[in-house]
Amino acid sequence: MERKEYGLNDVVEMKKQHPCGTNAWKIIRMGADIRIKCEGCGHSVMIPRNEFSKKMKKVLIKAEL
Repeated sequence: MERKEYGLNDVVEMKKQHPCGTNAWKIIRMGADIRIKCEGCGHSVMIPRNEFSKKMKKVLIKAEL
């Protein structure tokens, strides 16, 4: 299985859709856990890094450095 590349402030697509109707999330904190913020309603969730890697589908927008 290939390793997915993602970084801080990237907008990613998750496998499951958020109840507000979007599945685009912005990565706002990285560490042992990753905090992501819904682009639709602004709700934020913190999940473990290994769980995030399983649930992430692809990077939609790569952050500018």
